Amino acid sequence: MSWASKIATLFLRSQAATVDAWQGTATSPGAGSPVVERKARVTVHEHGRYSTGLEDLPYRSVPEAAVGRLAVYLRVLTSMIEQGVTTMSSEVLAGAAGVNSATLRKDLSYVGSYGTRGVGYDTARLVEHIERLLGLTRHHSIAVVGIGNLGHALANYPGFPDRGFPVTALFDLDEDLIGVPVGGLPVDHVDSIPAVCAEREVTIGVICTPVAAAQGVCDLLVAGGVRCILNFAPVVLLVPDDVEVRRVDLAVELQILSFHQVRRCGGNGVGPVAEPIDPIAVSR
Repeated sequence: MSWASKIATLFLRSQAATVDAWQGTATSPGAGSPVVERKARVTVHEHGRYSTGLEDLPYRSVPEAAVGRLAVYLRVLTSMIEQGVTTMSSEVLAGAAGVNSATLRKDLSYVGSYGTRGVGYDTARLVEHIERLLGLTRHHSIAVVGIGNLGHALANYPGFPDRGFPVTALFDLDEDLIGVPVGGLPVDHVDSIPAVCAEREVTIGVICTPVAAAQGVCDLLVAGGVRCILNFAPVVLLVPDDVEVRRVDLAVELQILSFHQVRRCGGNGVGPVAEPIDPIAVSR
């Protein structure tokens, strides 16, 4: 795959990709081969069908948008269980998650849970199904690179280990930070990323560095065997085909919200609305 294709894939993946649950591949519509490979055993059959040897779960191709919603359902269900709720109707669960009932039922069909008519969903069993599909029953280990304000906050956030994502390694370039404990962990130098990540079996790397350092840090994480990266730096990372990158760009999210704000106000939001571009005038 060319570098241009990789960049295009990263930009389009959130809109076009589908994640093949329990088999570890993602494919883009119309593509001839997987664009993301994970560490699952995958068998390719005729007509492009895949299987993983995980016979206790049916094969499902799950859209990436549905994966995100399943994570929301899991959060809602966990909260309900803590309050002693044992069953929930699709209407109640959908309302709590901010989706409609049809979308909820479609999403839950991917995990093989259809509920009981007149009763609803068994919350504990549904949590089990969703956790298995999302891979939350497996061991995860998180490394945070860049211990500035954001890195400090992530290292100290108690919600990560509570949800099965313990932070096990911290890295920075600042000599004054090396060896200093943050969130109970000493900060290591970035040069040790490959060795430490391999030793501690890090599965997910979180990049909180400036833009200029992000690609180099990404390369070190990959060298340490990390195949999933959460990137807070506003830059597209170039990675091998078997590495999955999720980018969190807060400025982009604010720009998207700005668009919705202007649209909701009928074009009368705060500040002037850009005039549509006349393609004929531009071509002159």
